[in-house]
Amino acid sequence: MHIAVLVLALMTIANTAWAEATRPAKLVVLGDSLSAGLGLPAQEAFPTKLQKALQAKGIAVDMTNAGVSGDTSSGGRDRLDWSVPDGTDGVIVELGANDALRGIDPDLTRAALSEIVTRLKARKIAVMLCGMLAPPNYGADYAARFNSIYPDLAKKFDVPLYPFFLDGVAADAKLNQADGIHPTAAGVDIIVGNIMPTVEAFLGTIAEQRR
Repeated sequence: MHIAVLVLALMTIANTAWAEATRPAKLVVLGDSLSAGLGLPAQEAFPTKLQKALQAKGIAVDMTNAGVSGDTSSGGRDRLDWSVPDGTDGVIVELGANDALRGIDPDLTRAALSEIVTRLKARKIAVMLCGMLAPPNYGADYAARFNSIYPDLAKKFDVPLYPFFLDGVAADAKLNQADGIHPTAAGVDIIVGNIMPTVEAFLGTIAEQRR
């Protein structure tokens, strides 16, 4: 009788562990209007298209769009706890574009992003950074200080980095909306295609940690 109970208990534990390991990873995209999908239907936003692209490869994820238009890195930090619920496995951080557009002191951007990564890692949540580049109008010194933030933090915290979120899309009129800043649906497709290898590797790391 005792053996039967023990076997049943072990089977329950094993089944629970298997269910946890095989459930879709819960991802949150913590970002601004670039990932939120400003000017696009919801189904054309970056998180939704990324989820579909992953599913097409047989990778199941539970993706949450936590993009807020106009948000700076400090804004993302201030809403971090309610934007990233308990049970989240990984966060893709896409913040900093509005900091650069407004000429915010790069030291403030660096501090905010550092705090976001620190707090997520303290919660045992994996982090992937999406880099941003400063526009040229603030000069070379500002650009150098701003552009170094993302590679520095990726190295400091040992987290994956996609160097430039708008790679292949920025400054291409055909791939941006009338404001010249926000990607069209075709632009989002290119971002998703370019970022996929980094996201797949990120999910692979998460899967290893959940075993």
